Amino acid sequence: MQVNTEPSTRPESASGTEGAPGVQPGAPARRSPASSDAEKAAALRKMKLLAVSLLVVMAIIFVLAFALQKQYPWLEYVRAAAEGGMVGALADWFAVTALFKHPMGIKIPHTAIIPNRKDQIGASLGEFVETNFLSEQVVQQKLASVDIARKAGAWLSGPGGAERVAREGAAVIRGAFKVLNDDDVQSVIEGMVRKHLLAPPWGPPVGRLAERIFADGHHHALVDLLVDRSVDWVRDNHETVSRLVSDRSPQWVPQFVDGLVGDRVYVEVLKFTKAVQSDPQHQVRQSIDKYLKELAQDLQHDPVMIARAEGIKAQVLGDPEVRELASRTWGTIKAALLGAVDDPHSELTVKFKAAVHDFGTRLVVDPELAGKVNTWIGDAAGYLVKTYRSDIAGVITETVARWDAEETSRKIELQIGKDLQFIRINGTVVGALAGLAIFTLAHLVFG
Repeated sequence: MQVNTEPSTRPESASGTEGAPGVQPGAPARRSPASSDAEKAAALRKMKLLAVSLLVVMAIIFVLAFALQKQYPWLEYVRAAAEGGMVGALADWFAVTALFKHPMGIKIPHTAIIPNRKDQIGASLGEFVETNFLSEQVVQQKLASVDIARKAGAWLSGPGGAERVAREGAAVIRGAFKVLNDDDVQSVIEGMVRKHLLAPPWGPPVGRLAERIFADGHHHALVDLLVDRSVDWVRDNHETVSRLVSDRSPQWVPQFVDGLVGDRVYVEVLKFTKAVQSDPQHQVRQSIDKYLKELAQDLQHDPVMIARAEGIKAQVLGDPEVRELASRTWGTIKAALLGAVDDPHSELTVKFKAAVHDFGTRLVVDPELAGKVNTWIGDAAGYLVKTYRSDIAGVITETVARWDAEETSRKIELQIGKDLQFIRINGTVVGALAGLAIFTLAHLVFG
């Protein structure tokens, strides 16, 4: 039997009806806490009246039997039974009443137990829960018997499961963006950029990366592209080459000589670039390889080159640029996520639903995966219980300690008082039978 001893703070809810949202047809209506308490109070009053009525009946029977027992000796047995019934009823009335209040307002020791020992009861209840329920072994055994992984998988792979997860996830993301302050997030991103991108020197890591690229020959494609473009430019710019030669020749050189020299220079330059283009082992290519490899080494070990790389980094990513980068990064991420979660047909939402559905299906059909998930859940729950069992049980102790003593006593009596009235009724009946048995045995023994 579940005992709710704290006044409920939840608003009353209307009883469900067939066809109402969230209520299945034929499902029992959910009663509000107020109506439930009223019904329990009425039942408690009814049981108290019944218990008192039995005591009154026993008292009347006792008076009549006591008055007429000389005329009718067999009434002595009735008197003894009524007398035992009254004693039992009064004793159990005292015992039940002493749990919640002082009987008849008299402050008898060890009465009003619940109001006086509320805090000790709360501490004992918390210790009981901690010892018997918040046990790592108990929690893990219960989770293992439930097989959460397969049940969760069946729900995720069933109709509406993935959609529900996506909808709740979208609500979480929207709520997180409402709570997060843009300036704070941008400051965090800026700090991460400064710590992980700007603070470390660029020269050595760039040099190591370049060394691997040059050693594997990945730069040859770029060199080929530059050589090809050079050949194309020289072939298409005969007049430009000739003019450059004539512009730099002395004034006293005849013009026709400039033309001859320009043509010759053009032919030699074109021949040279085509030779570099056609020969993979050309001296120019080897010189470029040598220069690039030396550059990679200098970036790693030459202080002057490392300092130059740091200067370039400072010019490219100064304070304004870093702040702008952080702002654009956060704005892009935020806009992309909000747009994706608000659109049920977006690529992110569709892929997320598909991934959730696939994961649920695998949990159902793959015993090994389901076993691993169950193990993870059990280990996590066991760790939480083992680590925070005292804190969880402390919630019970602290909550009971905050309750008002009289209100607590009244609520507990409202919850279990009806059952306790059966003790009074049973005490009356048992007392009557005990009184009759004792009186009969005494007459048989002593005459």
